Parts: sequence; C-alpha cells; structure tokens
Amino acid sequence: MTSFPGYVVVAADVDRSWLDSRIRGGDLGAPLSPPFLSALEQRLRLAAGSVDAVVLASPLAGDPPVDLTPVEDSAHPRGVRARRFRTEVRIWTCGPSVLVVGKGLGGRWEAAIEVDSSARNRGLGRSLARAARHLVPDGRPVWAQVAPGNAASLRAFLAAGYSPVGAEVLLTPAASP
Repeated sequence: MTSFPGYVVVAADVDRSWLDSRIRGGDLGAPLSPPFLSALEQRLRLAAGSVDAVVLASPLAGDPPVDLTPVEDSAHPRGVRARRFRTEVRIWTCGPSVLVVGKGLGGRWEAAIEVDSSARNRGLGRSLARAARHLVPDGRPVWAQVAPGNAASLRAFLAAGYSPVGAEVLLTPAASP
C-alpha cells in the first residue's frame, strides 16, 4: 500500500465497498493506521510490515563519492532482505558497511544502506545514499524506504538529496511459527 499527497493506493484483492466501510470521510491517513492494517491483514491473511517514509532522488552522473567494492553473493542481512523483495539486486561494500540497489515495487530502482556501528557519525550513510544515485542504470531515479524512527538513516538520505514523497507498507505472507 502506498500513500502520496492526496492519494492512497491499496493494491490488494479487496472490494471497494470493503475499503469504503473502513475509510470514512476521505480520511487519507486511515489506510496506514493500525486498525485498518490489522483488518487488511486478517482479510488477506498477510502480515503488514513497518510503515516507511518513501524518499526519491534523481540520478547523478559520474563516479560515486566513496570507494565501493562489488559483492557477487553476500550473506549480509541487508542483501538477504533485498533479494526477498527485489530483483536485479546489486550489492557493494564500503569497509564494513553495505549499499544495496535493486528493482522493487512496480519495477522502480530502490536503494538500501547499512552503516556498521564502528563507522557511524562520520557521513558514510550520506555518502552511501548519494552513491546509489550514481549506480542506478539508465538514468533512472532511485527510491528508498526509511523507517521514520530511524532518524539517522532518514537524515542521511535527506542530506544526500532525496526528497520525501510519501509512505508505504508492504504486506507479505506471515512467517511460519
């Protein structure tokens, strides 16, 4: 489910009447609320992930601002998660930190970063977020989803030239007990 200024897209197999009965008076915040997401989880037998801020940036020409090492097959949790939700995943390391780029929701190019705790508070997150803008093929824009509570990550993406454009939550099969 995605939410942009003035619009909410619920891409799910639910009837319009079901949606209308839960979104009263055009409340655009309702579809991202816990009661709505809980009802949607039950209806679809899926689990809602976190509600993330969605940010977007235009591509940049030239080489990235940091030295990156491409990794063919990484077991890093950020890469493992990316492969679960994205295609054409590419992974780079920068010291103990990682940058992942891949095609996500709707075929859009998405970036994810993780800065090792030993390398934090030095601008590396911002540099990795900016590097993604150099690495997306075909001059395409790059998207990222950031948990709003992860203030350091949100600040890094904003400082790297990304703009907030909306919010989204993915619903996926629930993990087996």
